[in-house]
Amino acid sequence: MTTSDDVREIALSLPETTEKIAWSMPTFRVAGKMFATLPEDETSMAVRCPKEERNELVLAEPEKFWIADHEASFAWVRVRLAALEDRDELRDILVDSWKQAAPPRLLEARAGKTGR
Repeated sequence: MTTSDDVREIALSLPETTEKIAWSMPTFRVAGKMFATLPEDETSMAVRCPKEERNELVLAEPEKFWIADHEASFAWVRVRLAALEDRDELRDILVDSWKQAAPPRLLEARAGKTGR
């Protein structure tokens, strides 16, 4: 089972990521732009996700993904940490969210290292 400690470890391993408390919860940012949060009791996380994709995620895997009422008009989705398969799935979700917030120079540097 993945935990908030796993979220923190993976998020902070991504280039130029910082952790900042905002709205009484940990948030993770790249170049000042938020890409993940650990709301409430840290059993879930919120990540960036294009609205068209998040609706598909929620419909396909409602045990894993949902949209918080106050985030409905924003491009964010909630993820139940206990429902994730493993740390690799958690990493994939966090990297995808990080890429949506990261500036082009970081994306280019990452693409050069990984070939993607």
